[in-house]
Amino acid sequence: MSYTGKVTVGGPADVHELADLIISKAAVGPMDNNAYLLRCRATGEQLLIDAANEPGTLLGLIGADGVTGVVTTHRHGDHWQALAEVVEATGARTYAGRDDAEGIPVPTDVPLADGDTVSFGALRLTARHLVGHTPGSVALVYDDPHGHPHLFTGDCLFPGGVGNTFGNRDHFASLLHDVETRLFAELPDETWVYPGHGADTTLGAERPHLAEWRERGW
Repeated sequence: MSYTGKVTVGGPADVHELADLIISKAAVGPMDNNAYLLRCRATGEQLLIDAANEPGTLLGLIGADGVTGVVTTHRHGDHWQALAEVVEATGARTYAGRDDAEGIPVPTDVPLADGDTVSFGALRLTARHLVGHTPGSVALVYDDPHGHPHLFTGDCLFPGGVGNTFGNRDHFASLLHDVETRLFAELPDETWVYPGHGADTTLGAERPHLAEWRERGW
């Protein structure tokens, strides 16, 4: 597999080709955000996860086929700087966690709760609500029928730990609980993790460190 998940702002997208789905990962903006374009092989329909920044870059990645929907993983501003421009150019439907929608300046067409699905083409993703980094953060699970799951975590899970809870221990406890019970407890070690910034990882690589994260408190 040539896909590494390592991308840089201004550089090319890295493409992860699955049996039914093509995932293109690009880095954009001053905070080195990851944006993910998902393409259904059967229909050509596309879905964007986090229109974070650089609308021209993202629209170039999307191309002439357009995009049917944009999911915003959470309400922090570095994850929606290009959302208005992408939606205006494509007419895409917008999705976000129900409890974060009010903090996103572009109206959310489809508010997501835990277990809701996002469909495009012949494919669907399942939303998992994770509370702590923000009240309404969502991760998205693609359960590949031909292999292991693929998990888009926004800023809730990274290589080496959960997302920033800004020194609030209650928020940290909530986020770690939700990550443990809704991701690690339900998905196998082979699950590929695509975070909102930086390099990819797997649940198997991170699982041995859960107790360490709990002890250190971040």
